Amino acid sequence: MSHNGFDPFNYSRPIFGAEPRISRGISSQGDALVSATADGIDLNVIWDEWIDVLALWNEERTSIASLLSYFTTLRGEAVPQTLSQMKFEEASEFGVPASGRATATPLELGYPFTDFDLRLATSWKFLRDADSRQIAANLAEAMEADNRLVTGSVLRRLFDPEPGMNDDGRKVYGLYTGTDGVTPPPYMGVEFAESTTHYFTTETPVLDSRDIESAIKAITSKGYGPAAGAQLVILCSEFEADVISTWRRGEPSRDATAAELTTDSGATGPIAKFDFVLSASAPAYLTEETIVGQQAPGTFNGLPVYGSYGEALIIKSNVIPPGYVAVVATGGPGSDQNPLAIRQHPNTVYQGLRIIPGAGSYPLQNSYLQRSFGVGTRRRGAAAAIQVTSGSTYTAPTFAL
Repeated sequence: MSHNGFDPFNYSRPIFGAEPRISRGISSQGDALVSATADGIDLNVIWDEWIDVLALWNEERTSIASLLSYFTTLRGEAVPQTLSQMKFEEASEFGVPASGRATATPLELGYPFTDFDLRLATSWKFLRDADSRQIAANLAEAMEADNRLVTGSVLRRLFDPEPGMNDDGRKVYGLYTGTDGVTPPPYMGVEFAESTTHYFTTETPVLDSRDIESAIKAITSKGYGPAAGAQLVILCSEFEADVISTWRRGEPSRDATAAELTTDSGATGPIAKFDFVLSASAPAYLTEETIVGQQAPGTFNGLPVYGSYGEALIIKSNVIPPGYVAVVATGGPGSDQNPLAIRQHPNTVYQGLRIIPGAGSYPLQNSYLQRSFGVGTRRRGAAAAIQVTSGSTYTAPTFAL
């Protein structure tokens, strides 16, 4: 387990839902493909197609991560959690009013930092016989591993309430948990209980409108969202997106459970406050209804928008594990208004993905890929995570990095 509370080598669940695969070893002469089949079909198209697929995966994951985070070189930040309120007093003819002074009780938010690397090794015989596209495919897959590492780390921090410690001994928080003694600061005169959490369970086997509306309210009631110039986004898998697409204003968003019917035989599921509306990029469809207001755009930050529910855009993606939903107030790609921070080294030479040549050239040619970073939470109230489960205890999903 790493020092920031996350296990970077947990391969229990791949980010895209396929079986975990760890590709290791040295590319040898036997790995070099023959150039064509007996009927003249070029086998290297396999490598071209694989590189194209990786590029698409990387683009989607990078776009998701950029909506949730921004880069910083800070080791941590002291964020005000409660503000004392100045107060006017009735003026007298000769009296001098009391002096006001802004004071704040900050919360130390730590950002972790870890070094990661990967080696690519090829034999001189492989390089002699391999097509250049095979060599490029090795690098493309290594870059995909880097993309998976960064995006998976961002998503893990978003969905995992477990705190950690960074190299400075500062605590690395998730969203509000209601169990760490930290109370959200008041906003617009509204105060919150110390038990306030942004990790929810549906307590039913099916997601309903009340779950999403509660998550949105948890965010907007603390000052995040449209009022602050941010866009509300619902990130979910295709399965949960299909559930949301059935919701209609004034109608039950799910059937009543057996427990609800036990106490009230006429009970229904939660009544939706809004209509799900397909985005502008949706396939053509017939309807007798009229859309009032602005239809959701076809894309947001390069990601296809499925539709909208209230003020929130719905983006479905396989990077979000089935059974989980994230509601986020995003300021846009890489905005410092986003809930998470990706810490980089202050020296620009050590930022981003670095490719380092190996020392020797015979009989093996080595190259190294290296990245140093860590993910922490900057705005604990700017997002909420939902687990679809009949239980009342939230359990974080796992991501393969």
